[in-house]
Order: sequence, then structure tokens, then C-alpha cells
Amino acid sequence: MIASSTIHQLKTRFRGELIGPDDQRYDSARAVFNASIDRRPALIARCASHDDVIQAVNFAREENLLVAVRGTGHNVAGFAVCDDGLVIDLSHMKGITVDPQARTVRVEGGCNWGEVNDALQPHGLAATGGFVSVTGVSGLTLGGGLGWLVRKHGLALDNLLSAEVVLADGRLVTASASENDDLFWAIRGGGGNFGVVTQFEFALHPVGPDILAGLIVFPYAQAKQILNRYRQFAAKSSEDLNVWVVLRQAPPLPFLPQEVHGKEVVVLPIFYAGKISEGQNLINQLRAFGDAHGEHVGVQPYMEWQKAFDPLLTPGARNYWKSHNFTELSDGAIDSIIAYAGKLPSPQCEILSATLPAPPIGWRPTPWPTRTGTPNSC
Repeated sequence: MIASSTIHQLKTRFRGELIGPDDQRYDSARAVFNASIDRRPALIARCASHDDVIQAVNFAREENLLVAVRGTGHNVAGFAVCDDGLVIDLSHMKGITVDPQARTVRVEGGCNWGEVNDALQPHGLAATGGFVSVTGVSGLTLGGGLGWLVRKHGLALDNLLSAEVVLADGRLVTASASENDDLFWAIRGGGGNFGVVTQFEFALHPVGPDILAGLIVFPYAQAKQILNRYRQFAAKSSEDLNVWVVLRQAPPLPFLPQEVHGKEVVVLPIFYAGKISEGQNLINQLRAFGDAHGEHVGVQPYMEWQKAFDPLLTPGARNYWKSHNFTELSDGAIDSIIAYAGKLPSPQCEILSATLPAPPIGWRPTPWPTRTGTPNSC
């Protein structure tokens, strides 16, 4: 319990909303996408600006409270909410500022990638966001940031130019390659709990408005053949082309025969980021992997493809994910994938494989910058 007088003092200097267990908004405010996560914070501080974040961090430090930081609440592990502590909720911080000439964008911590795409696509630009439009910018970026553009333009973190961060002592600082570079290193894979990122600045790339994308669906009986050909193809494929392999039970897609619905299948989701005319030949090579049940591949707006998988990741599902990174897709891995894909317990379960480009020869992780001191942790 936090004393009501203490909360009242915070209200006098807080522009956003303070939501406690007695508030009728409490249950909706503490809910995250993954319904398996059911935690009850002592207080939710829904911030209106970075000034509110500073006040919330100072309050948590003074009251010795556990802190969770919420961007959009999309993270499957449920890190956006905690028991008995303070949730610093950024979900109302939706500012987006685009500089088309410099090809940069500044994004506040409560935005999702769909909102960013809506702001960028009128300029024919895109950031290296996720595979789903409702994914939060904050969580995806600070976790690395896989998306449709990863093979061509890298992770979201690879395109991060700077960040505004509130440290544990309440200071708001800028982290970049030239300013607080140790903190910039830290938030780009150095670990967690270095502070609360209130704003991100990203480099942008020409993408869209139309791209070539879609699905090819093959019979499960051809799984080993498809995975073998995929492995060979991905090793030498253009970085403009991003292809997954997904093994699951077929949803009732209109381009599939009705007798296939609910049966195990192998799906190739395809995204081509280069010239559409050049992508057609590569996709023909994918079609030759086997005898497909059906396909839906063609030219479509980038924004629509970015939303295509949103129905698979709606709030309220009970999610559990596990992943592994491999230097190669070995014969043993292929056999294991096929064996377990045939045992998936429900139509909501799937196994997927995605191939990333190899790092340049001689690449090494960026070392900790040579400086005196380390960033304050939060």
C-alpha cells in the first residue's frame, strides 16, 4: 500500500493519470496483450510527457517501489506490469515527428509500429519495425527489433540514431554515438534496466507505398523437401527478400481448398523490398519448392502487409513463445521441426523459421566505450 497523502503529493506535479486499485479503470489499465499475465501493481502512472516520467521515477525511488515500464503492453513475457510496484505507463505518449529530407523520425515511447507507418508512408519511407503493426516501438527496439526489412536494413536497434532516457536519479539525458555513448551502447543490447526511454530517433529508408508480398501454402507431406530447399535458397538469396517458413494448421484462408482448412501445412510468408519486377523471378523460384495447395502473392500497399498478421496476435490470448538462434538449419533441426509440427495441440500453435543475413566478415560486437563511470541504472 502507498499512503494516499503521498499519492496526493504526486498528483500535484503530475499531468497524466494516476490509477490505483480502487479506480474503475484499474483492471483495463493493468491488462497486457498476454492474458496469461495477471499482475496487480500498487499504482499505475500513465504519463503525458517525459516530465511525468521524471516525476514517476523520482517517486518510485523515494518510495522504494519496484518499477515496470509499459510501452504498449505487447511483450509476451509481461514485463510491462508488476505486482505491488509502480507501472510507468507511456501508452499515451504518441508523438511522432518526421523529417523527410533527413530521412529520420522521432517517436515517443507509447507508439506502435502501425502508427509510425501511418506517419511515414505518405513520404514513401519506413523504419525497420516489426512483423505486426500493433507491436510497440519501445519493446521491439530495445529487444533488438526483427521485422520485414531486417535482411536489407538490419534490426531496429541498428537504425537507432539517438534516444531520450530518464535515469534512476531523475535526469533526462540524450544517448547517441556522440553523447553519453556508454548509455547508447547499453540500451542497444548491453542489458536491461538502464533507464526509461521516452523518445527514439530512427534512420529511415525508401519503402513503398506498394511492395510485393504474400503467402504460398504447401502440403505438410512436403515439409522436409520445402525446408531443405528453403535452406539452400536463403543462403544465397537477395537481401531484398525476406521469407519465413511456418508450420501450423491451415487457417480458413479463402485461397485454400476447404478440405485443407485445419490440416497441417507449410507456409512461406514472403516480403520483397526491392524493385517489384525483379522480385517476381525470385518468387517463381519459391513456387518451385513443391506443389502448393494455393497462394496469395501480389503487389499491395506496405501498410496493408504490415497489418496482415495482426489477427494472429490480438489482446487476450494466453501466449507462450520460445526461440533459439542457429548458425545453420541442420538436418537434425529440420527433422525436429517437422516432428513437433505434427504434434501441435491447437490451431493457434505454430513453429516458424526465419533466416537473417550473416554479419560481415570480421564483425565483432561493439565494445563498451572507453569512458569514466557507467550510466545510472533504473
